[in-house]
This record gives sequence, C-alpha cells and structure tokens, in this order.
Amino acid sequence: MISRSEYCVIACAEAWRDNGEVLASPMGLIPSVGARLARATFSPDLLMTDGEAMLVGPDGTTEGWLPYRQHLALVTGGKRHVMMGASQIDRYGNQNISCIGAWERPTRQLLGVRGAPVNTLNNPVSYWVPRHSLRVFVERVDMVCGVGYDRAAGARHHRIPRVVSDLGVFDFETEDRSMRLASVHPGVTVEQIRRATGFALTIPDGVPYTREPTGAELRLIREVIDPKGLREREVRV
Repeated sequence: MISRSEYCVIACAEAWRDNGEVLASPMGLIPSVGARLARATFSPDLLMTDGEAMLVGPDGTTEGWLPYRQHLALVTGGKRHVMMGASQIDRYGNQNISCIGAWERPTRQLLGVRGAPVNTLNNPVSYWVPRHSLRVFVERVDMVCGVGYDRAAGARHHRIPRVVSDLGVFDFETEDRSMRLASVHPGVTVEQIRRATGFALTIPDGVPYTREPTGAELRLIREVIDPKGLREREVRV
C-alpha cells in the first residue's frame, strides 16, 4: 500500500523533472527525499549539496566542490530550484514565513524573511506545505516574503513551478497566474481541498490523482533514501 507521505514525496520529486543541470535546494524532509529520488531516477543531472560546500550524490557521496561565490552565481542566475516551506501562501503564490499579524506588532514571530525575496526573484521556487489548512492557504498573506506572480513585475527568473501539500498539488497555469488545483492525492476529495483553502482556487474539470510511485521508486524511497520511514512522521493521515 502506498502511503500519503509517499504520494507527497513523488509530487515533490516531480517539481525537478526536466530541470537539467540546476542546483536543487530542498528545505525539509519530504522535499529532500523527493529531490534525492528525482536525482536517482528521472533527473540525473541535478546538482545537490550537503548544505555547506560540497556537491553530493543521492547517497551523500562527495562529487565535487561548490565554493560560496559559485553558489551565489547559481542563485542569482536562475540555475537553482528551491523548495521552501510556507507559513502562509496566497492565490498568486506570495509566501510568508516572517510573522502572523501586522508586521509592526505581530501576534506571532516566525523565521523572518530570510532569503525568500532573493530566491523567488532570481530562481524558480516551489513550496511544500505539510498541513493544508485555512491558516496557511489565505486570501492575503500578512507579510510578503516569497514574491508571487502579482508582484514579480516580470523578473527574469521568477517562476513557481508547483505547490505541494498533504492534500494535493497546485500550479499557476491560469490566465491571471492564480493558483490552480493540478492533482489530488488518493483518498482526498476536491471538496475537501476547497474547504481547506481560504481563497477561490481554479479547479478544472476532471482533476486527476497524483501519480503513483513506480515499484522502483518505492524501493528507493523505502530502502535507500528513507529506510527509517521518517517521512511518515511529517505526513499523517
């Protein structure tokens, strides 16, 4: 039986399909498993780092050196694809990881803006949301950290390939670049997603299910990449 977390892994992995030789920067467990799966299967040209200075293979073996100046060149030149988290995200892909409430006097302080503006304006950024809810998918984010399509002003490398949550997969392939439901994970209904989203999603007719991992992909997930099953702690049904 394929678990919900494994559907989430495959949905995250698909974000890097056909990316070629770009630096994959997954943030979080499920995105990391997904990036390693993509590298080991359908996106063998992906570059991955140990988070410091080394380029590594899917098993962590050192393959090369990535000096900081070269990392910055990749970041600002559209040659990196990040998958970040989002405390809030809105219909145009604006993301908030800084604070809840008015920034002058927030009710809750979070991570801070960090590198989100630079990431989103200079290289593709996807998002992973482990708990899809009205608190995360909001009409308007309290503070813009990651820049959405309505604010990007034609930035050359700005692109949000996909948003993956524990309920489904979303993209911005609409005329006004607002969020669209691309697939639902098996066991989830379109109505369930609609109720858990704080804005009107574009929902096409006949929304498909998120694709199943192949037998080979399942083996890699379960036996090679995440043999301890840590993914199941992040996505619980």
